[in-house]
Amino acid sequence: MTPTLPITALVLFSGGQDSGTCLAYALDRYDRVETIGFFYGQRHAVELECRVPLRDGIVRLRSWRGQLGADHMLDIAPALAVIGTTAMTADIAITMTEAGLPSTFVPGRNLLFLTYAAALAYRRGISALVGGMCETDYSGYPDCRSDTMAAMQLALGLGLDRSIMIDTPLMYRDKAATWRLAEALGGGDLVEMLRVKSHSCYKGVRSVLHDWGYGCGDCPACGLRASGWQRYRDTPPRMDIL
Repeated sequence: MTPTLPITALVLFSGGQDSGTCLAYALDRYDRVETIGFFYGQRHAVELECRVPLRDGIVRLRSWRGQLGADHMLDIAPALAVIGTTAMTADIAITMTEAGLPSTFVPGRNLLFLTYAAALAYRRGISALVGGMCETDYSGYPDCRSDTMAAMQLALGLGLDRSIMIDTPLMYRDKAATWRLAEALGGGDLVEMLRVKSHSCYKGVRSVLHDWGYGCGDCPACGLRASGWQRYRDTPPRMDIL
């Protein structure tokens, strides 16, 4: 028996390809959708400038306008700045650390995002959080894994004394499948919108447009997006992608 989805959802919406796809996914499945974004001192803060145009563009693609509610922005940079800098929050080289993780890893970032989002959802009577976390084709961040999401869902439900679902539609999709999901949700128009209006590059480069979108072309985020785009273009559509 398929479980009934909560009526309302709060999408963790950064302005990137993954979160843009998640917004379309949520609008396709939930009766009411709100969005939340975070400024955490990211060096690619240009992604936040992409949020409103991308959000407005996505909601126009189908009869979704009546479902989209408020957008929320939280500044959590002061707290993360005290904890320490990373290559995601400072202009330093992107390398692998002794722990075997990219230096772009911001410890606890997704855990903080989900905690703040859950608190806002509680206040607004929202029972599902939708995020683009993925453990299939990603940079190796431990706070993107399905086990982490399951543990957070349990902890948040206990801590708030209210059931809350963490919906991660990209968890087992690689980047090619993410492009394909976007196509299934909004056709070529959504794919093109994500290609040119979303932002993923860790270095914040918006001056160079590649066939897969804007970016520096050599950071890990650009590498994942570029390789996923190529695989998406090279493989035939699947009928069961949704």
